[in-house]
Amino acid sequence: MFDKIIKNTIPLSEPEISGNEWKYIKDCLDTGWVSSVGDYVTRFESMVADYVGTRYAIATVNGTAALHVSLIACGIQPDDEVIVPTLTFIAPVNVVKYCGAYPIFMDCNIDTLCMDIQKVVDFINNECKQNNDGYTYNKKTNRRIKAIIPVHIFGHPVDISQLVEICNTNNISIIEDATESLGSEYKGKKTGSFGAAGCFSFNGNKIITTGGGGMIVTNDEYSAKRIRHLTTQAKSDPFEYDHDEIGYNYRLTNIQAAMGVAQMERINEFVGIKRRNAALYRELLGHNDKIEFLWEQPWAKSNFWFYTIRVRQLNKNDLINFLLSKGIQVRPLWKPIHSLQMYRACQAYKIENTDKAYETCINLPCSIGLKQKDIESISSNILKFLT
Repeated sequence: MFDKIIKNTIPLSEPEISGNEWKYIKDCLDTGWVSSVGDYVTRFESMVADYVGTRYAIATVNGTAALHVSLIACGIQPDDEVIVPTLTFIAPVNVVKYCGAYPIFMDCNIDTLCMDIQKVVDFINNECKQNNDGYTYNKKTNRRIKAIIPVHIFGHPVDISQLVEICNTNNISIIEDATESLGSEYKGKKTGSFGAAGCFSFNGNKIITTGGGGMIVTNDEYSAKRIRHLTTQAKSDPFEYDHDEIGYNYRLTNIQAAMGVAQMERINEFVGIKRRNAALYRELLGHNDKIEFLWEQPWAKSNFWFYTIRVRQLNKNDLINFLLSKGIQVRPLWKPIHSLQMYRACQAYKIENTDKAYETCINLPCSIGLKQKDIESISSNILKFLT
């Protein structure tokens, strides 16, 4: 299956590197500031914080590291539980296990593919209890539910206002996995700015890239200082090699940050291109009753990091193989994580929509550099297969 990738493909997602990247990276090389300290790290952090609308930003080596250290900074302990979506890239689930905690898997909303917030509310109200210590506990396992990681899937924001309300009431920390959603908005406010911390990724396929890299944003001064401390090996003395707790080598390099600064200079341009291309896909594909181009909700502004179609009455794998044979690189959704071998024993709450999404949804090419003729060719081939 999926063995028909050929040369001269339209790639799924390529980075757009056509601004000041070469200039800024050369500056790092010329000055010798190439490691995890330098002006570009500071500039990159400041640009992301200003853009998202938070007081602080701390650059990390990747998005997974950002999620991991955010959980630690929020007080996740071994044997705690963290609510996670089952439809997501695996990183936000793995970091729960890094902390010795347990994931509780939640279903997706069929329209947005993001975590089903109503099911989260039902789970907390019906399956949990609040003890005298002020924390919420799972009635089934008697473990403390310390955090939740909502993921803004493919750039579409989670319907987060109700989540914030119930988490505040039940003393559950929100760690936003905004790794796919830089530039997206929920009711006019940027994703990443709603929780105790928000985490971004700058992997090569994200809307902006530093090759690898991540960022944690927060409005809490204490959390920002603790996160910065943890990501620099918890070094407590500027000269002596003295460390006051277990830390991590999670800081971003100045070279990568230089690339990030150049990319951030164009973030609004990139978001505009993504949205314009999404609208063109929707226009070309929206009149066929055998497929649906997933669109944003009225309260959301998506950066449309990835473009997704839902296939009706057909085997999605047949369409995938057909498009691959035509030199069009597409991909299936992630397998539901609760179904993977290492997570099958974990609790999953009323998973009903995720399997349907996995069986019917496909991601289409979405590079910033995608041309109108490419979108027309992709759409034409999809419609040709359907007819």
